[in-house]
Amino acid sequence: MPATIHPTAIVSPNAKIGSNVSIGPFAVIEDDVIIGDDSIIGQNACIYNGARIGNRVKIFQGASVSNLPQDLKYNGEETFLFIGDDTIVREFATLHKGTTARGKTVIGQNCLLMAYTHVAHDCIIGNKVICSNGVQIAGHVTIEDNVIIGGLSAVHQFGKIGQHAMVGGGSMVNMDVPPFVMTSGYPARYMGLNIVGLRRRNFSNDSINAIKEAYRILYLSGLTFRNALDKLKSEFQSNEYVGSIVKFIETSKRGILRR
Repeated sequence: MPATIHPTAIVSPNAKIGSNVSIGPFAVIEDDVIIGDDSIIGQNACIYNGARIGNRVKIFQGASVSNLPQDLKYNGEETFLFIGDDTIVREFATLHKGTTARGKTVIGQNCLLMAYTHVAHDCIIGNKVICSNGVQIAGHVTIEDNVIIGGLSAVHQFGKIGQHAMVGGGSMVNMDVPPFVMTSGYPARYMGLNIVGLRRRNFSNDSINAIKEAYRILYLSGLTFRNALDKLKSEFQSNEYVGSIVKFIETSKRGILRR
């Protein structure tokens, strides 16, 4: 089916619009935009040059997608913002495209970005990520799959949040959050494992117990992080989840959040 475009919408003839797309009243679609099949663009939404939107994406009213980066180094170079299939962008979210640092901002599949979420330039957000109302994500942040961030939380630039982590509402995340944990506070602190989330995603008891023991060694054994990591490598050589924890910590640039 052809796209359904409200007569008050301003849609560039150069934009590539998929089949069965709905574009609401007063929406603006610029030239260099690609929108996949069965997507919905709400009223007053603005889709700027460089937007690459997947299939079945829902963008609600007043959202700003692929706007210019808020980075003084940006000088008008061609960059992009990608949104994966089945992602929902709620009202008044602001999503900025990349700079020359990465050339793109990426938001994965099946994400939910609630009202007033901000995703800055050069962020990489994985699949099935939920950002609650008012979450503010600074530039160059990486968020892995299945992360949940509570409302009104902020993530520092160049930060990283590991897979299956959960950030409590109102947190200030100024250090990297390793996989599978819960964190909360200002600044954010380690608050234990995201056990409920892991069970909902069908992690086995053995896997959860291994992850739990890994974090006991990291945070409660009295060992330095370096010695704790050596112990994890020695005792959990074949465990993929503990291995991902070790890799995350060893590649952290900002350091890992504390207890």
